[in-house]
Order: sequence, then C-alpha cells, then structure tokens
Amino acid sequence: MKFIIINGPNLNLLGKREPEIYGSETFEDYFNTLNNKYQQHQLDYYQSNVEGELINKLHEVGFDYDGIILNAGAYTHTSVAIGDAIKGIQTPVIEVHISNTFSREDFRHVSYISPNAKGVILGFGMQGYDLALKSFMTD
Repeated sequence: MKFIIINGPNLNLLGKREPEIYGSETFEDYFNTLNNKYQQHQLDYYQSNVEGELINKLHEVGFDYDGIILNAGAYTHTSVAIGDAIKGIQTPVIEVHISNTFSREDFRHVSYISPNAKGVILGFGMQGYDLALKSFMTD
C-alpha cells in the first residue's frame, strides 16, 4: 500500500518549535521510525509552508495513493481551498494534529478539513500519524 504524510506550515520546525506543545523530536526522525515500522508499505512525506503547494500536492497524489495523512497546521482553521481540494480527490484523507486543538485558542476549534476527511486524530502527539496509518490498514 502507498501512503503520504503531508504537513503544513511551521511543522518543519518540529523539535525546535514550542517543545512543550509539540515535543522535542524532529518530524524527519519520527518519519524514519514509521518507515522502519511499516517497511512493507510505501511511505512518502511532503511538507510546505505555502497553501497553494499543499493544494497542488493533494491534487497530485489524490488519485493514486491508498491514503493521505494531512496535518495542515494553521491552514486547518483558515483554508476553504484545502477543504475543497480534499473534496475534489478520491484518496481518503485523515486529518491529524499533534496537539489537542480543542484545548487551545478558540480559533483552533474550527476545521475546514474535518467535514471532508475520513477521520480526525488529535492530541496524541506524533503517535497520531501512526494511528492514522493503522486506521488505513484495517479498512
């Protein structure tokens, strides 16, 4: 099976950015752990701080992957366009957030992705990505 993790803005700073919220591990290190765990599957990774690039990637992979795991970061709460991109593709998307967005600022309680996602995982740290992968594999 073929999966891609797409991370949005500021997630390139994991390991450095607000470690009290996001932890001290870089995403690249965590992605290596996932690759070792799921060697029988193809795992790809893409990160961008640019909304249009995230949309382009969704369009690119949204018809030939088995699953997309998307952490759109702050675009989750602002981007109708990313929500529409998910509506327009065939590959199922699971929305993941490292922190529990409902325990944070009010604006983080709204998601333009959730209505179009297969599911939402939040608040389990980096383990949320693993949980999303497992959910695709049990369908």
